[in-house]
Amino acid sequence: MSQTASVRTTTLGASTDDGALPAGVTVFDDEYPGVANLDPELLHALRVAATDAAADGVKFVVNSGWRSPRYQDRLLRGAISKYGSAAEAARWVATPETSPHVAGKAIDVGFDARAWLSEHGARYGLCQIYRNEPWHFELRPEAAHRGCPPLYPDPSHDPRMRR
Repeated sequence: MSQTASVRTTTLGASTDDGALPAGVTVFDDEYPGVANLDPELLHALRVAATDAAADGVKFVVNSGWRSPRYQDRLLRGAISKYGSAAEAARWVATPETSPHVAGKAIDVGFDARAWLSEHGARYGLCQIYRNEPWHFELRPEAAHRGCPPLYPDPSHDPRMRR
């Protein structure tokens, strides 16, 4: 981590070392593990898309990217408390063992990037995966030729979440 980015405690007591991100971080801010620890192919596709989106005046703000298992567990426990059950929480938050965020293979973007990616993302292999999470994108390289796959209603319908 560079000297310009200090470790801070943010969401649910998670630090930037755990992947929590302060407001305004972009896909180019490598000093934050939440960006730097993303899968290299995902990060490359995001940066190419963000560069093109900038021509339309759109900035790719990252609300969440890579997360440590500890941070993912905090998010899951918070969702269970909020929604009242593990089954209901699973519609919004994966376990540390199944989360694509923990693997660095998912990103949650801000509103402007979400709108731009919903229209142009397939060209870069960047696809929304869940109908209930319009901010969540993952890399599907085949989408550049075939379009994005059908959306799951929510993460609880995604077979990857049932390990």
